[in-house]
Amino acid sequence: MSDTPQIENYDVGEESRLINEPKGWFPAIAATTRDRGVGPFNRMVLRGAAIIDGTGAPPWGPVDIVVEQGRITGIVNVGTPHKPINPARRPAPGDHEIDCHGKFVTPGLIDSHAHVGTPYHSMSGVVPPADYIYKLWLAHGVTTVREMGSMNGLGYMLQQRDAAERNEIAAPRLLVHAYFPAVNDRIKTIHTPEQARDWVRKIQARGADGIKFFGAPPAIMQAALDEAATVGLRSGCHHAQMAVTRVNALTSAKWGLTSSEHYYGIPEALFENRIVQNFPNDYNYSDEYFRFSVSGQMFMQGAQPGSQKWNEVLDQFLEAGHTFVPTFNIYDANRDLMRARRADWHDAYTWKAIWKYFQPQRGGHGAYWYKWSTTNEIEWKQNYRIWMQFINDYKNRGGRVCAGSDSGFIFQIFGFGLIRELELLQEAGFHPLEVLRAATSQGAALLGIEDDTGSIDLGKRADLLVHHCNPLEDFKLLYGTGAMRLNDDTGAVEWKRSLQYTIRAGVVYDTQELLADVRTMVNDSWSDGDDERPPAR
Repeated sequence: MSDTPQIENYDVGEESRLINEPKGWFPAIAATTRDRGVGPFNRMVLRGAAIIDGTGAPPWGPVDIVVEQGRITGIVNVGTPHKPINPARRPAPGDHEIDCHGKFVTPGLIDSHAHVGTPYHSMSGVVPPADYIYKLWLAHGVTTVREMGSMNGLGYMLQQRDAAERNEIAAPRLLVHAYFPAVNDRIKTIHTPEQARDWVRKIQARGADGIKFFGAPPAIMQAALDEAATVGLRSGCHHAQMAVTRVNALTSAKWGLTSSEHYYGIPEALFENRIVQNFPNDYNYSDEYFRFSVSGQMFMQGAQPGSQKWNEVLDQFLEAGHTFVPTFNIYDANRDLMRARRADWHDAYTWKAIWKYFQPQRGGHGAYWYKWSTTNEIEWKQNYRIWMQFINDYKNRGGRVCAGSDSGFIFQIFGFGLIRELELLQEAGFHPLEVLRAATSQGAALLGIEDDTGSIDLGKRADLLVHHCNPLEDFKLLYGTGAMRLNDDTGAVEWKRSLQYTIRAGVVYDTQELLADVRTMVNDSWSDGDDERPPAR
């Protein structure tokens, strides 16, 4: 989703300019200390939980989970539902214990498409610190993030990744993808296939986990993907409209691209009677309204669900072992702007500069609301209907689909955006267990860390969530605000919330403490009083 920054020309012979820092990008202040979370402990025990393990298996329990030095070392069945637990079956006490009787434990969520910050204009005010973003993620159960682009700079993200890994900062695990500087819509600083290979080798040596493409000239992109496979880097691509006529999602999947981000490139693979989307003659990609309004027409121009072409394309993606990270949530405002703009959380959790950046403005990426119409929303609803069916059909064939948020744009806020993605995956036809699987074990497999995290299993990291109630019954209860409910006993409206603790590698975070920190930060961002805050619910 992130707009392409202006960066200096890549010089293959100059190590100091291996990864160029973006110009015009205002990076979030890096996190430096951890002021929340307790542990990891020598021995921690979660007592009496019902487990939803992230593989698609249904809940079971009660279970005691033993965690030692941040790893799961015991999963002990301690009884039968609705019957007393026999203390003799329980594992020995821990240095720290969490009472999970009547509660549910799931794996931590994996946000497979996210950014630490976004390109807020300087006129929007002070950009939020990384702590704001990390705490929102942790407060919504996100224990692992695939950072898609490292727009703050690769060195910045590698430092934050390593600090998070050492538990020096309160942050999820960060998997860092570097931005490939050969997209042809704004910048092109790699000009030959050999330069592409050299760039890939160097970012791998520097420590990057993968590559984020926006498209590139075919020979250059194919060479980069081939080299990435050789050196063991994973990859994802936002198939930008300025590049997709030469390399659509199916083409790059056959070249070894790990995942397609959003929906770009999929309709083009489904085209039967055209090569180029039916752009209006006055179209201008640099006008954000054109870019996103016309994007809502693409699936209607391709092969329709159930057709021969539709099935052939699905089968080819499946044969390539490709993954889709649809990020349904980031375009949700396109089909109902008022809903996204008036979301319950904006008043307390949206940083001032982010809120200002969301408003209609010429040149602001994703701020194209200056003439968004009923027709635009209807077209996007139709677009979603087909897009969701494609993703659900792919899942039903055995293809991998993962949950990603791309928050920080288009009225979507960090953490909240991923929970909205869970709702939208369910809307697409996923069973709630399949939704959770997409956001846990499937995300881990995409990132190549499935042996380490993504499900509740012996030997894996203790990336765990403790829920007051069954999250499968209503994903809305995972929002930081909770969801509005009526208490029949008191006749009062309450905001009910499920998630109590986020445990990342054995460090236990109280989500209410994290959310309180965020509310304070947001309130301080508005303290100058020179702008009107988002409408309170």
